[in-house]
This record gives sequence, C-alpha cells and structure tokens, in this order.
Amino acid sequence: MSLNFELILSLCVILSGFFWILDRALKNTSQIVVFFGSLAPVLLFVLILRSFLIEPFQIPSKSMVPTLVVGDFILVSKWNYSVRLPVLRTELLEVSKPERGDVVVFFPPHESRYFIKRLVGLPGDKINVIQGILYINNKKIEGKTLSASNYPFRSAIVEEKIDEKLFLTKKHQPPGRLSKNFSTIVPEDHYFMMGDYRDNSSDSRIWGPVPSDRIVGKAFARWMFWDKFLSLPSFHRVGSIQ
Repeated sequence: MSLNFELILSLCVILSGFFWILDRALKNTSQIVVFFGSLAPVLLFVLILRSFLIEPFQIPSKSMVPTLVVGDFILVSKWNYSVRLPVLRTELLEVSKPERGDVVVFFPPHESRYFIKRLVGLPGDKINVIQGILYINNKKIEGKTLSASNYPFRSAIVEEKIDEKLFLTKKHQPPGRLSKNFSTIVPEDHYFMMGDYRDNSSDSRIWGPVPSDRIVGKAFARWMFWDKFLSLPSFHRVGSIQ
C-alpha cells in the first residue's frame, strides 16, 4: 500500500475541522465553508473507527491460501493488542499480547506496505523448518493431510494445530526452497510470521521477525469477496478467520 490513507484522512479531519470552527465563529460564511465544515463529524467518526476499532483490508496475494485468497475483504481489530495514536503509532494502552496462531496485519521491518501472515513464534521461541515441517521450541507441529493435487504441481492442504488453534496450510511436495532448512530464535519484543501457503510466501523466513510496534491488528473476519473489477461482489466466503 503506497499511499498512507491514515495520514490523508487525518489531514482531511484537521482541514474540515478548521472550516467547521470558521463556520461557527463567523456569520454569513460561504457555502463552501459550510459544506467542508459539515464533513468534519463524518470524517472524525471514520478516523476514530479505522484508527482505534476496526479497519477493512483486501487480500492482494496468495501467501495466505487456503485461509485467505486473492479478492477476500477482511476486517481487522485495531484494539485487540493495543491502542495507538493514528499516523504516529505511539502506544497509549496495551490490551493484550499477540498469540501463536493469530492472523496478523503488520508492517515488515523494512517495508511501509501492509502484510498479513500467521504468527507462529513469540519472543524467545526457537523456530525451525525442516523439510517442510515446522518446529516450535523443538516441538514438531503435527499436520494432517486433507487433500492433494498434482496440478499445476504437487501440493497438499494440511491441517495444523498450534496452541489448540486449528488452521489450514498449503504445502508443495516435495517442499520448496523456503521450507527445507531454516532456524532462528525470535528476539525480545519481536514476533515470527509465516504465510499459510508455506512455499509461496514472503515472510519472516526472508526478512526476519516483526517488531511489536509494527503490528497493526488481528484479522478476525471475511466480509466480502471481489476479485475482478467488472464482476459482482460475492458473500459466499463470509465468516470468521481461523
């Protein structure tokens, strides 16, 4: 995401707020001042909603297949982990700690774009990926193959379980380059993220663990599907995100 929508929205709130004050301070103001001033309450409401409560996102890539697919529109809780100031992202209040298995929206260490992945490692965790199998603190994350496909290459949908949370992953057979041999220990105040499509995801295996202050929120629901501009939106994928 190249444009900082939160910054643009904040500037619009400030500008419309100036017109709102001007309209009430002066008599016989122009219709332009009245119009832009009338937008202030609406824009302020949208800013509060997106910054502190819930923000919508659209899935742009296949890295979270089969949990999320290209065209899914999701809702992200902004207050699940902490309350932060818009734009500056200064933490005002810590609500809870992220947990293994959460699907999280964040900024990678060196990126200004939003990413969405599954959190698999907490601070201090030892993460290993060996021949497509994930190990957390030397404990093998067991998987149950639900289906397999040979087109366009051999792959399988595998059900995994982390800390009592069940979710689906997609894996190549044999494992791809990213899933063969990897090992790291998650630093303090950082989290390790992986895509559910294990062999088709740019994640912490490439650019490292994510600092806690770059976490945006927890994805909790799909509310719409729309993958093509000229097609009609669909609601067949509406539901909670596991």
